[in-house]
Amino acid sequence: MKRIGLAILCSALATTVFAEPKDCEELRKEIEVKIQANAVPSYTLEIVSKEEADKHDVAMVVGTCGNGTKAIIYQKNDN
Repeated sequence: MKRIGLAILCSALATTVFAEPKDCEELRKEIEVKIQANAVPSYTLEIVSKEEADKHDVAMVVGTCGNGTKAIIYQKNDN
């Protein structure tokens, strides 16, 4: 019985560690690497508040950070 309780406790602790939110700048850099890998010539990534993101097209939001308080907006620039 003690082993089951210990297993449940360890599982709960492990879940909270993996659920830690990412830093906005770190996430922006990760997204930027993926965009550059697709050879997109000109684009803009901007970190905005959730309220500001709600004003944009949902397809433009490529990530959320700051415990859901901020979003990363992607816009492909025309040449």
